[in-house]
Amino acid sequence: MPQDNEFFLTAAIDYANGSPHIGHVYEKILADALARYQRLAGRDVVFVMGTDEHGEKISKAAAKEGVTPQELVDDLSNRAFQGLWKRLGISYDEFIRTTDQRHKKFVQDVLQKVYAAGDIYFAEYEGLYSVGAERYVTDKELVEGSDGVRRYPGDKDAPELRREANYFFKMEKYQSWLLEYLEQHPELIQPAGYRNEVLEMLKEPIGDLSISRPKNRVPWGIELPWDADHVTYVWFDALLSYLTPLVRKGRSADVSGKAWHVIGKDILKPHAVFWPTMLRAAGLPVYRRLVVHSHILAEDGRKMGKSLGNAIDPEQLVKDHPIDAIRYALLREASLSADSPFGEGILNARLNSDLANDLGNLLSRTISMIDKYRGGVVPAASDKTEREHEIEKAARALPGKVLGLVDDLKINMAIDAAMEFVRDLNRYIAESAPWNLAKSDETQKRLDTVLYTAAEGLRVASVALEAVIPSKAKELRAQLGLGSQTYRLEGAWGLLPAGTKVQGGAILFPKPEPKPGEVTEVPARKEKKAVAAPAPRAAEAVATPKAEAARPAADDGLISIDDFARIDLRIAEVVACEAVEKADKLLKLTVKLGDETRTVVSGIRKWYEPADLVGRKVVLVANLRPAKLRGIESQGMILAAEDAEGNLDLVGTGLDLPSGTKVR
Repeated sequence: MPQDNEFFLTAAIDYANGSPHIGHVYEKILADALARYQRLAGRDVVFVMGTDEHGEKISKAAAKEGVTPQELVDDLSNRAFQGLWKRLGISYDEFIRTTDQRHKKFVQDVLQKVYAAGDIYFAEYEGLYSVGAERYVTDKELVEGSDGVRRYPGDKDAPELRREANYFFKMEKYQSWLLEYLEQHPELIQPAGYRNEVLEMLKEPIGDLSISRPKNRVPWGIELPWDADHVTYVWFDALLSYLTPLVRKGRSADVSGKAWHVIGKDILKPHAVFWPTMLRAAGLPVYRRLVVHSHILAEDGRKMGKSLGNAIDPEQLVKDHPIDAIRYALLREASLSADSPFGEGILNARLNSDLANDLGNLLSRTISMIDKYRGGVVPAASDKTEREHEIEKAARALPGKVLGLVDDLKINMAIDAAMEFVRDLNRYIAESAPWNLAKSDETQKRLDTVLYTAAEGLRVASVALEAVIPSKAKELRAQLGLGSQTYRLEGAWGLLPAGTKVQGGAILFPKPEPKPGEVTEVPARKEKKAVAAPAPRAAEAVATPKAEAARPAADDGLISIDDFARIDLRIAEVVACEAVEKADKLLKLTVKLGDETRTVVSGIRKWYEPADLVGRKVVLVANLRPAKLRGIESQGMILAAEDAEGNLDLVGTGLDLPSGTKVR
């Protein structure tokens, strides 16, 4: 975690030429969770968001709508963006609009400083201009579409050949400095794969950056302080907006050195090349970390788009689903380093399994038993066993584990760590059987201890999950009788006072009603036998519907979609492999899942030589409880299939998918 108490966080400011999409939603929820985790850790957080409101695309969009550019951005910033962020519970501290007069002054002050230092010059330039990216692009950056037209990725139209005189920032002057800085600060850009992309960019000349447009062609922008006939190029305007809210409150722009910036991978180059060189030229420190996320795909793994008919409308999403369920499902399912599928089926599976069954049901059962057996008053714990000590130890360790994973940007693993604590509380209730303890006078103290442990465990879990489900975490504590009491994410136990009157309330996470005609249960479908580490053993696959499957009877051998949703299958790349000494069947594999490396012990030595597996992509059960085999902790299970003759093959895919990719 950051060493000082100040934490400055920004999400990418959104371009106000259209309504937000699901990618905007994921990014803002991700940034909000990071800000909330830091607040829970006791840090002084300033979380900045905003809208980017200048440029050629704004002018064109306004003309198309028959309104002025200012009218267009006023509507989109206030209604479409800020309105949605409030409904999603995004807890930003400052919201900056680039049409703010104080922002304009700050941009002009920085430009004047860089110009006076001799790092800006005037020149004529001819090149391919992408209106979508609002910058000149090279032929190498273009990709050929199905219609044979070469475009910049994400653009609807081919780039235009333009020749005009602009002001340029001497960006290439700082190329060698930036390369050296990245090599000295390997943690600067995360995940590491994006840092490697930037290092590749810096192996080629990066050129100087056009920072202005003639005002007679693009009138909608901030005038250059030394030449009113030119307006500022959008990136030299937009990137400085991260600092404007603090500068206008009297803080030094040096706060840039404390910043974490959360952005999408499509704007990596401006943030990883343009921005640090701009900061260097302005005499300001470079940000502390650039957090880059991948894209959200349709549920079937395809790219989303209106033309494909599979785009998610954020406004409809928040109308149809609980806000905290949306937040939870996106953060639990999405990966920073790989594009991640998302949709109603995925959301409902997480809602039903993790939130309704595991967390919500635990709260309902606990309050119900306290009501029934103790008149609604939380009893004191006294008759503790080793099991209660284990839970208390896990509770005290949970905050450090969660915050450590967050610092490593393993948000989904931080969530799962909290949910594993919840699942263990459910196991504890089942093992302790308080309904049986209530039957005997001799076990009343034991019953008190079980009820207190469950209730206090729920309080601990609510704090560990608060950054993800802020509204429901507070509601959970209110039902426990804690009112609006707030807590730090720290290793404490026993903060729920005995004698507290539980309040109860509505079901924390109601399950969605099935739609008419929607399939809620499917028969099992037998596949090849599957075997996995530590030794080959059989398993069967079950078909997965998009909707929640009704839980079948316990003796029919079927599992529900809720059960399946709890299995985290990932593509893993084997980076090293060796035989386990004195174990004829076992291999020790080192596998990579995105930016994470794990050790897995697998009983496949009979079929594979270690050297044959290095570089191979396999499917790993990533959320299996670790187990020790021959003194080695195995952190997952590799899937394989075996035919009737005993021939084994590791499960993989036909595509060369990045390690860490979810398997569904």
